[in-house]
Amino acid sequence: MNKNIKLAVAGAVLALSASAANAGIVIPAGDWSLDIGGNVNAYAIWNKSNGNNVINGGLANSTKNTNLTMNNGLLPNFLSVSGSTRQNDLDVSFTISLQPGSGTSGALQDVNHNVGGLNNRQAFLTFGDKSWGSVKVGKDLGIFASDAILSDMTLLGVGAGGASAGNTTLGRIGAGYIYADWKAQIAYTTPNFNGFQATVGISQPWAASSSLTSLTGASTAATASSGTSAAPAYEGKASYSFAVNDVTGKVWVSGISQRVGSFVGYTNNDTVAYAGDIGATLNVAGLGLTGYYYGGNGIGTTGQFLNGYGKNGSTTNLDARDSDGGYVQATYTLPTKTKIGASWGISNLDKANETAANVASLVKENELWTVGVYHPLTKHLNLVAEWNNTRSENHGGQRNTSNSGSLGAILFF
Repeated sequence: MNKNIKLAVAGAVLALSASAANAGIVIPAGDWSLDIGGNVNAYAIWNKSNGNNVINGGLANSTKNTNLTMNNGLLPNFLSVSGSTRQNDLDVSFTISLQPGSGTSGALQDVNHNVGGLNNRQAFLTFGDKSWGSVKVGKDLGIFASDAILSDMTLLGVGAGGASAGNTTLGRIGAGYIYADWKAQIAYTTPNFNGFQATVGISQPWAASSSLTSLTGASTAATASSGTSAAPAYEGKASYSFAVNDVTGKVWVSGISQRVGSFVGYTNNDTVAYAGDIGATLNVAGLGLTGYYYGGNGIGTTGQFLNGYGKNGSTTNLDARDSDGGYVQATYTLPTKTKIGASWGISNLDKANETAANVASLVKENELWTVGVYHPLTKHLNLVAEWNNTRSENHGGQRNTSNSGSLGAILFF
């Protein structure tokens, strides 16, 4: 499995499981070396939700019920084809991947071609040399907050079971970090200087949206048109990896800044949203520890630029909302190579210059507790069991909670 796929698909497995595949299916093809890799996973997910409160942006299910779903976890199924070669003193490569879902929802769905959804998360090329670094052009995992999701143990499992994003669950997205997502980008990565490495890049500017409540109580939304900004989003990260005897670890920081443009129907112009984070992992004698924190202004919560702005009283101005959060995680590998883990995380979204009545239903915080067991049945196959407690609260003081349990398997190749 090539380097990019290992980072985007199985990055967390390297830290959390002894069963990670080190390579996919490698095929020599003339001047090229082709690499076919990915994963297949599916889980049975039991979810019980309490609370019937409207929480705009809440991760806990807003309907009081008990249900069973069978679906992918945080990772979709992943099929990737990569190629690499050396030409004119340059290392050149490409990656194209597809992500079919495992979920089903009703009769005759195969006839109607509704077979769990299909993502297209990667299509990029790289070129460079170990002496000066590499350049990436195309669609791949975003730069800001990418290490947060790749260090999350729920990447092997389900995480928040009360909400779903497309054909996957949310894991800890929105309850400890903001989703890095998959972005069109041009990025430069430095060589590895004795453990230190940095990446800087520009990516497609995205639409910023804000859920609002008018003075009469009616829900409305303000949206800045996607792609209208004259400037791209600017992203970057730096990390330092170290190994001393039996102790290994990594420390990283990353950030993002984007001019979100003007909102339809509002007088704001040239508004800039930004966020930064810091995280660290430490592994010693089977024990793994992770700590992470982020903060931002106008970046919103769960997804980038989602609900990042609020209405300033009765005016036609929108003000940026502050948001922050983080998570802590501990794992331990038993003599059987079974990995057990526990983590807690929270994401907060503050009010802007808004009255309490206007934002009563807006999410204030999403909190997630996770306990997981990850057993390597073979070198490539993991059995996974998880329990999750998701709690969402709005600015009106109302709460919804969801408890979920999941059982399934994930295979890397």
